This record gives sequence, structure tokens and C-alpha cells, in this order.
Amino acid sequence: MIKAAATVGGMTMISRILGFVRDMVIARYFGASAGADAFFVAFKIPNFFRRLFAEGAFSQAFVPVLAEAKEKRGQEAVKHLVNAISFRLGGILLVLTAFGVFGSSLWMMVFAPGFMDDPEKFNLAADMLAITFPYLLLISLVAFSSAIMNTYNQFAVPAFTPVFLNLVLISFAIFVSPLLDVPIMALAWGVLVAGVVQLLFHLPFLYKLGLLPHPTRQSDPGVSEVKRLMLPALFGVSVAQINLLVDTILASFLVTGSVSWLYYSDRLMEFPLGVFGVALATVVLPGLSKKAANQNWQGFQQDLDSALRLVFLVGVPAMFGLLLLAQPLIVTLFFYGAFSEHDVTMSGASLMAYSFGLLGFILVKILAPAFYARKDMKTPVKVAIVALVTNMVFNLLLIGPFAHVGLAAATSISAFVNAGLLYWYLRKQGVFSPLSGWLKLGGQILFANMILVGFLVWLNPSVSAWLAFDVWQRLGWLMTLVLGAVVVYAGALLAVGLHPRSLLKKAK
Repeated sequence: MIKAAATVGGMTMISRILGFVRDMVIARYFGASAGADAFFVAFKIPNFFRRLFAEGAFSQAFVPVLAEAKEKRGQEAVKHLVNAISFRLGGILLVLTAFGVFGSSLWMMVFAPGFMDDPEKFNLAADMLAITFPYLLLISLVAFSSAIMNTYNQFAVPAFTPVFLNLVLISFAIFVSPLLDVPIMALAWGVLVAGVVQLLFHLPFLYKLGLLPHPTRQSDPGVSEVKRLMLPALFGVSVAQINLLVDTILASFLVTGSVSWLYYSDRLMEFPLGVFGVALATVVLPGLSKKAANQNWQGFQQDLDSALRLVFLVGVPAMFGLLLLAQPLIVTLFFYGAFSEHDVTMSGASLMAYSFGLLGFILVKILAPAFYARKDMKTPVKVAIVALVTNMVFNLLLIGPFAHVGLAAATSISAFVNAGLLYWYLRKQGVFSPLSGWLKLGGQILFANMILVGFLVWLNPSVSAWLAFDVWQRLGWLMTLVLGAVVVYAGALLAVGLHPRSLLKKAK
């Protein structure tokens, strides 16, 4: 498990680093302006549907069915299932994309109603959405391809694919935007081009697997199973995305810049979540699905226990690091050009609020597959409803006194509610019980994190000093703090007897 997760995490890290470069370029050229707010919403809507349908509900429903076909019915059955699913998925995506392109103004009324008070911003966002919405079709097909490759334990290509999105957006921001009457429109066109590039990148690898889809109207037993599993999963797996979208809707009513501040802080929170949480979840689901299909419940529990140990080992220090380095990260990455000192303060505050929920977000990524692998879609739906209501209640309670920061805090609270209830149901159903050694591991992690926090508090310069530093001083200090924190944390774990060899043995 660790080897596969490291492969996905390494590829994802490359993508995330390029993502930071992309966001640095966008911040430098467009800051937290009305145009930037409009683009982030126009980009977020197809991304929301992509995570909701393709990477969310569809993948969680499709992977267990595909794994079962692979284990029990053979390669020809897998080919037939892939062909049948591709025809139906492609048709649904074409219809949805058409609605998105030709109804972009209607979508914008739903997802950013606050923009209607500023007709120029609203029209710009609607125009960009008409260009970015086809990205949903392209990237959903990429997600379909990724699910196939992950089932065959080929994790590197899907994890590397987002690199192309970042490279294309960077290129369009720098080289295409100066050529347009409305420079920010270059980013919308970049999103569309990136979708084409990502899909083309996948095709040779599917061909090599012998699973390049040939869409067919012929049905397959797996199609009905995917449909049955997908409908409840549609809501259950995507509560975090719905929460973030609710944040965007409410933020559209706040002062200009609020959408951008939440975007920049969410991007930084997504770095550890993507590099570790999503990487581990990508590896966990096919493994759990295979063990569930073979009725190997002891192995199922061992895999889940090992994944949860890794979550706490890496997720807790990531949470503290993000909290204590929130403003230094914002300053180092974004405080250039059109991005102001006020933007640093506002983005840093929402990043701190998001950082509290990081562990909850990662736990949901690991706990939810334990239900989907067993084709239990109803339980996560119940949990998701509670988490969504929690988010909305806290949004309304916190948006008044804390504006956009309150929205971020509400999302973090709902993440822990989601994770806590998923864990409780796993215990109640008798599917999971922690294996021995958790108490000792908890003490070791607690001690190491106390040392880590002390190191960061002691060595971290003041915010005013960060603002005064030049770019190389900022990068130098940030690298010193991050690498130093890793060394200090690893050293503290070794000092209390947690050796990598024992961890690798448990997480094989």
C-alpha cells in the first residue's frame, strides 16, 4: 500500500507544485479582482460536476463493479463492461455539457447569485463558463480512464495527468492573455485546451491495456449495478464538494475578493489533501474492493487499519504545519503584482480556518471507500446529509461575524462530523475494529507533534518580516521551516521508538 500511495503521492506532488506555480502566475497577473472572482467561479462549476459525477459517485460505484468483473468474470467481461459504460457515460456527459454551454447564464444565477448585483462581473463569468463547461465532458472521460487504470494497479498515469492542466494554464496566462481584449478570458480557453490534452494523453495507455473503449448500446450486468450504486453515492461521496460550492455561493454575496481569498486558501489546503489523502484513497478503494469481492474480511480490516495509521501519522503534522505557516505560505506564493497585503491577511485567515479541517477531510477520503467497496451506498448518504446540514447551519451562524473565514470554518466542522459518523457506523456494523497498538501510536504522534509545533513557533519570523522579505528570502525561510519541520518530526518519532521499518511492515 505504501509503495503505491508513494507513487501516486509523488506524481500528485509534481502536479500540486505546478499548481502553485499556476496560482502564483494567476495571482500576479489578476490578483483578487472581479475578473479573478469570475474565472474561479466559471472554473469551479465544471470542476464541481466533475468531482460530483466522475471522480465522485461514478468512480466509487464503477471501481467495485469493475474489480468484481476482473476477479470473477475475466478480461472479455471487463471489455464488454467498459464498452457499455462508455456509451452511457458519454451520452449523459454530452447532454449535460450542452446544457452548461447554452445555459451558462442560468447556471451562474444558481451558483453565484451575488454576482447579479454587478452585471459586468456576472456577464464575464457567464461568458467564461460557456467556454469552460466542455471541460466537464473531457475530464470526466479522463476520470473514467483513470478508474480503469487504477483497478489494474496502474496509478502513475492518472496521478500525473493534472500536470498538463497546470502547464497549459500557465502558458495561456503568460502568453495568450496579453493578446486578448479581456485578458482573463485566456484562462477559460486554457481550461478547455487542457481538457483535450489530458484526454489524448490517456488513450495510448488504455490501448496498451487492451481496454480502449468502443462504445456500444448493448447492455451489461455491471451497468445496472453501477446505476444502482451510483445514485446514492452521488450525494454521499461529494459532501465536501457541495460544502465548498455552498461557500462559493455565499461568498458571492460578500465583498469583492471573497471568492478569490477562499480559492487561494483552499488550493493550499488541497496540497496535503491531494498529495497524501487523495493518493492514499486512490490506492485503498481498489484494494478494499478486491478483498470484499473475495470475502477476505481480515485483509479488508488490516488494509483499513493501516491506512488510518498513515492518516494520523501524516495528517496531524500537516494540519499543524498549515495552521502555523498559513500567512507565510500565502506571502511566499502569492504576494506579488496585483495581490495586495490585504489579500494576504484575508486569504491567510481562511487558510487557518480550513487547516483545522484537514484531518477530517483526509479521514473521509479513507473511511468512505470502506462502504463503497462493500457496495453499501446508503450509510454514507445518511452521514452526508447530516454533514451538509451541519455545514449550512454553521455557515449561517459564522458568516455574519467572520465573513469568508466563517464559511471556511463551517466546512472544517462539517468534515469532522462526516468523518466521525462514518467511523461510528463502521464500528456499529462490525466491519472495522482498530487493531492493537493504537494507544502507543497515539502517544508517539502526540509527542512528535508537540516538538514540531514548538520548532515552528520558535523559528517562524513575524508576518511583517515575511512581507518585508524579497522573494528569495521568503523561499529560503519557507524551505528551511518546511524541511526543518520534516526532520524534527521524523527525529522525534524515531526518538520515541516509531521506526519506518515497523510501519512499512504493517502497511504492506
